[in-house]
Parts: sequence; structure tokens; C-alpha cells
Amino acid sequence: MKPYSIPLILLSFLSLEVSGAVAQAPTLTLRQAIDQALAKNPQAAIAHAGEQDAGASASLARTALLPQLNFTEDISRGNDPVYVFGERLRDRQFTQADFALNALNRPQPIGNFSTRLSGSWLAFDSFKTEKEIHRANLFRKSASSAATAANQQIVLQVVGAYQSVLYAQREVDVADHEEQTAQALLTEVDDHVKAGLAVESDRMAAEVNLAARKQELIGAHGDLELAWADLREAMGAPDLQVSQLNPIEPRMFPASSLEEELAQAAKSRPDLAALGMAQQAQAESLGAARSNFGPRVSAYGNWEEDQASLSSSGGNTWVAGVQINLDILPFGKRDQLARESAAKMRIDAQMAQSRSKVRLDVSRAHIQRETAGLSLQTAQAATDQSAESLRIVKNRYNAGLATITDLLRAEDTERESQSNYWRAVYGNALAYTQLLFAEGTLTPDAAEELQ
Repeated sequence: MKPYSIPLILLSFLSLEVSGAVAQAPTLTLRQAIDQALAKNPQAAIAHAGEQDAGASASLARTALLPQLNFTEDISRGNDPVYVFGERLRDRQFTQADFALNALNRPQPIGNFSTRLSGSWLAFDSFKTEKEIHRANLFRKSASSAATAANQQIVLQVVGAYQSVLYAQREVDVADHEEQTAQALLTEVDDHVKAGLAVESDRMAAEVNLAARKQELIGAHGDLELAWADLREAMGAPDLQVSQLNPIEPRMFPASSLEEELAQAAKSRPDLAALGMAQQAQAESLGAARSNFGPRVSAYGNWEEDQASLSSSGGNTWVAGVQINLDILPFGKRDQLARESAAKMRIDAQMAQSRSKVRLDVSRAHIQRETAGLSLQTAQAATDQSAESLRIVKNRYNAGLATITDLLRAEDTERESQSNYWRAVYGNALAYTQLLFAEGTLTPDAAEELQ
């Protein structure tokens, strides 16, 4: 048995085992992969948590407009002169004897059961609270748009990983076919050598060619395993088993002008919308910092019932009022205003930078889509030409009109053209997906149209 036969036999068994497993595995469509990723990918969970946090913050900001009401039940006992004097007054139990100097200086311990209701309401704060509520609502909308952007990023990752598995499977098929062809060529050359129609160097070249094809097949299987690992990571499914994938058929996708794509991105990009909402929210923060210099008007009230014991009689009192507050020396508020102004300048610059980046993203995706479409057409023509060229060289070699080097070179060209063709097929689909992502329209439904 030749030295390369044992690894080749083992590789053949491995190929059969993997092929059988895939044939028996359930089908995993691109839409199923996307849906599972949106449900289980940690990035989606993080974005959803941020959206919930922003919603809770918006609800919390609105509570500042509501009145505050507190209930207190207090039980106390002591002989502090001030405490005793005050509690007897609140209990409405004060007598002439309590004015005695000894009773005032050294009173007997007294207990008190106090029930108290107190409340306050911020009636006016120079519209600071209203601005903070509006700011919180804008941040909630910004978080929602950011979650949408995160979902689109996940969809892009899943589409790329899904297509990488498909391409890796095609590479395995091509490598397997080339390995079988190399084995057949070795057998044919061996027959020619025995018949005196070829020299020993031809057989050695065929053996080297078979070893190279075997190495390529091993590498293709390794690339396929890595592609599955990437897909599991993108889906957030580390236990995902090898499945059948629906192929993405080669086709040309609808084209549009760069101006139309830029206009679509300006309208649909969720990350741009999220930053725009954050920009408006920062403007509200700046307005709230200015309002903080204005007066505050609040109302308050307190009702209290006191009695010496649960069974004794007592008295109840109430106090209500309105308070006006104005900070005469607002040094800290001036620093806060300066901070908010700097934050507004920063986010304005970020917005300008993001608009420029979106334009670059769309322009790059537009060029890549056009290039990928042309590459697919060229790869299709090259595949047909290389297949025909290989057929002619084989016939010439069998007729003794070409060397083994010519035949191996033709096979290399045909193999490379096959690989380039499938790379162009999936590259074309991925380029279109990246364009949808750059436009901000990469929804699960849009990605599903790739199949």
C-alpha cells in the first residue's frame, strides 16, 4: 500500500460520515437562524435591557410631578423637659400644675403615640422637571433605535456566518471532487506508464498532485468546522448541531443609484436616529440646567395626632404652607450648566461625524455591490471557459499531444475558477446584505429574500 493511501482512506471515511450526518440533520433556514439569534444572542439581550432601563428612567422622571405623601406611626417615651412639655401640649393634656418649676425642670417620664401624615408637591420649578421628562422620553426613543441597530448588526452577522458555512461546504465539495479527479488521474497515468505511453516522472507528478488535493480537502473540512463555530456564535447557540442549510442561489439583486441609497440611509439608519434622539435629549438637559437658576415653588402639609397611650384621649394638629426658593449664589449650578454645554457641543460633533460615516458606509457598500455583481458575471464566464479548456487538454494528453504539466495546470485553473465562482456567488449576496445594512433596512424579512 502506498504511503498516502492510509490518510486518504481515513479522509474518505470522514467525508462519508460528515456527509451522512448532514443528510440526516434537520434543515436550518436563514430565517430560522436569524430568529434564533435575535432571541438568544447576548447582544440582543444587552440592547433589550438598555431599552427597558431607558423606559424605566422615563417613568421615573414623570414621578417628579406627582405629590409626595408619607405616613408615620411613632411610639416614644422620655423625660427630656422640652420633649415632655411639647408632648403634653400636643396631647391637649397640659394643666396648671405643669407650670410648677419642679415639674418643668424634672418632669416625670411620659409616653406618646403619634400618627402623622405629611405631604409635599412641587408646584413650579421654572419648567426644569418638564424638560427632564422630555429628555428621558427622548433617551427612551434613542434606546429603542439603538436596540434596532443592534438587531440589524446581529442579522448581518448571521447572514455572513450562514453564507460562510455555505461557501465552506461548496469548498469541501470542490476539494472532494478534485481529490477524486486526482486519484483517477493517478490511475490513468499509472496505466500509461505501464503501457509505455508516459514516463515515471508523470506518475510522480500525479502522486504529488493527489497529495496536494488531499491536503486541500483536509483544509476545507477545517474551514467548514470554523464556519460552523462562527454561525453558532452569531446565533448565540453554542450547542447547535450540524444541519442542512438552504443554498443561496446565484442571482443579480436590484440596483439603485447612490443618491437614492444615501437618502434611504438618512431616513432609515437606526443608529443615526438613536444619536439624533440623544442629541435632542442633550438639548433638553441644557435647558433643564438653565431652568435650575429659576425659582421653585412647592406646597407642603402635615397632620398629626398625639396621645399619651392607646386608650387615652389626645389631640391632633395640622400645618400647611407654600414655600418659594431661589438660589442667590448658584456657583454649582453654573458649573453644571458649563458641563451640559460641553456635552451638547460633543454630541453635535458626534452627529456630524456619524452623518459623514454613514455616507462613507453607503458609498462603500454601493461600490462593493456593483463590484460583486460584475465579479459574479466574470466568474461564471471563467468557470465555463476553464471547464472547456480542461476538457481539451485532457483529450490532448490522452492523445500524447500535451504533457502532464499542461494537464495539472489546466486542472489548477479549473479548480481555482470553481472556488472563485462560489466565492463570487456568496460575495455578491453578502455585498447586497451589507448595502441593506448600510441603508438601515436590513430586517429579517429583507434578509430572508436572499434565499
